[in-house]
Amino acid sequence: MIGGDGIGPEIVRQGCRVLEAAGERYGFDLDFTGFTLGADRYLETGELVTEDDLAELSKFKAIYFGAIGDERVKPGVLEKGILLALRFHFDQYVNLRPIKLLAGVPTPLANKGPAEIDFVVVRENTEDFYVGIGGRQGPGRSRADLEVLRSLYSVKFGLDIESDAEELAYQIGVVTREGSRRVMEYAFALAERRKRKLASVDKANVLSDVYGLWREVFAEVAAAHPSVATEYTFVDAITMWFVKNPEWFDVVVTPNMFGDIITDLGAMIQGGLGLAPGGNINPDGTSMFEPIHGSAPKYRGKNVANPIATVWAGALLLDSLGEHEAADGVVRAIERTIVDGVVTRDMGGASSTSGVGDHLVQLVGRRG
Repeated sequence: MIGGDGIGPEIVRQGCRVLEAAGERYGFDLDFTGFTLGADRYLETGELVTEDDLAELSKFKAIYFGAIGDERVKPGVLEKGILLALRFHFDQYVNLRPIKLLAGVPTPLANKGPAEIDFVVVRENTEDFYVGIGGRQGPGRSRADLEVLRSLYSVKFGLDIESDAEELAYQIGVVTREGSRRVMEYAFALAERRKRKLASVDKANVLSDVYGLWREVFAEVAAAHPSVATEYTFVDAITMWFVKNPEWFDVVVTPNMFGDIITDLGAMIQGGLGLAPGGNINPDGTSMFEPIHGSAPKYRGKNVANPIATVWAGALLLDSLGEHEAADGVVRAIERTIVDGVVTRDMGGASSTSGVGDHLVQLVGRRG
């Protein structure tokens, strides 16, 4: 368990209470070990994630993560040095985002309700434009990649980079056959547990090299899963259909960058960031589960933060460990507490963080 920064420790604390209640109700034990990664340790010691931290964390099947980010630290330092470092070190190649509208939650989509908004986005989490290959060229900048850029611009635009391009920036996306295959296999297995429908997202009509490969691999993997109905969807089209007809979707598999965008759209149609959990999953290694919202440092220690996304992330954690019944029970309890009106101020209620946790613990532990 990594509470992290801001409201992170207090919302994870409530999540742990709910998961322990689920263990008592459904007959399993959970042990939590705390790690103090975050801004406080960084400011005191200069350490983000050490090799010793990674060695210790590798002993665990799951990491329960609160939030990261602190106004005392330059933006990006903690996020890249801790959160992204963990995702890449443990090769958490699946980013799992349920898009599910719960009873009692308003959606900005007209004439849509819980029956129409219930799907899952499986986002590839380690490749695409997030591999970190890129740079800028121009006055005062390094020209180490000049030959590559000169060749690129000469072939593509007929430009002489030294005389015609005052300054430029480039980012390279990388999609591999194996990286695509493994996340698609995960998505097909998930679809087989649900409604047996899977949509693949790409932009192969324009970015034909990287996403052409993605599309080819999808067709190959689909052939091994004939019970799942499949479709191809361009990313610009899927943003329209998420808004107009979200009921069409069951499982959606997407490359990294497009997944980053469409899952935030999904969060809005399911009620907002305070209701959006995420899982960073390595099915054969260490996975990490977290709310997708930030650390909200101005609310730290005030007992007013909404813990629901964190509790829901805990349900994803249970599901990844094979405790499917308990995971479903936690989500039902979340829905019930919303209907009961035992929610925090951001959802129109008057309950505290711990008050919501108390109610969820009671609901999860209730039999019958």
